[in-house]
Amino acid sequence: MITGSSSASVPEESLAALQQEVQQNLEQLKPNVMLETMKGWIPGLIAFGIKLLIALAIFAVGSRVIKVIYHMLNRSFTRMDMEISLRKFLLSVLNATMYCLLGFIIAGQIGVNSASIVALLGSASIAVGLAVQGSLANFAGGVLILMMKPFRVGDYIVSKDGEGTVHTIGLVYTVLNTVDNKQVVIPNGTLSNSPLTNVTAMDKRRVDIKIGIGYSSDLKRAKEILEQIYVNHPSILKEESIDIYVDDLGASSVTIGGRGWVATEDYWSTRWNMMEQIKLRFDEAGIEIPFNQLDVHIRSGNTETQNR
Repeated sequence: MITGSSSASVPEESLAALQQEVQQNLEQLKPNVMLETMKGWIPGLIAFGIKLLIALAIFAVGSRVIKVIYHMLNRSFTRMDMEISLRKFLLSVLNATMYCLLGFIIAGQIGVNSASIVALLGSASIAVGLAVQGSLANFAGGVLILMMKPFRVGDYIVSKDGEGTVHTIGLVYTVLNTVDNKQVVIPNGTLSNSPLTNVTAMDKRRVDIKIGIGYSSDLKRAKEILEQIYVNHPSILKEESIDIYVDDLGASSVTIGGRGWVATEDYWSTRWNMMEQIKLRFDEAGIEIPFNQLDVHIRSGNTETQNR
């Protein structure tokens, strides 16, 4: 009995000793594994640090280059007499574009896959473009108007959607002030894609007046009066030619006309004043200006009916 008990306790003592030995070996092995792992990280960390330093250097140099280009473009746009709203917009877009390019270069230097970023931005741009395509068309029209300058602020323009003096030219809409002090807002896409007339684009305009006189009136006297009105009017430019002519031999009148040049800002006042003078002078000279008349003839019926 004593011998059997002693043999049973031997394996338990051996197992405890084995466990203690394994624990000691693990404690000795753990620091070695962590150290080896950290040693494996060191080359990667050093490489990443070098890339990061290079990226910071690229950012510093690129920022300086972008600022230089920005100031050069600003001076160039100013010398071109570009509209201030367009100049600010283009400078902002170009500045943002240059910084985006710099960001892609830095991302590629660090190791980020820029192709996926470009694909994502492209998809987002397409979605946004489809959603606001009407506004983008107006925006593109505004850029074209500000760059090509078919009209400026203060010009009087005539388009199919309205006419008036240009008050403001925005990137999306153009605002006109009418002669009766109303504001007309027209999308730039419409203005850039349709014909329009810039009435005040030139320094001078020609005043064309045509008037009909009766066949029984004195044609030569009528031409003399019309010529005198043109020659003696203070707003008519004397250095430009004045033409008096017979324009048409109509069914009920002889149409005579005159041409003379005035400063653009004097056009309407001159035309209105000359039309009044023509009427008064023709009346004084007995020159008839034909107009439509309606003659009514009343017939009383035949003789047989009257006798009854």
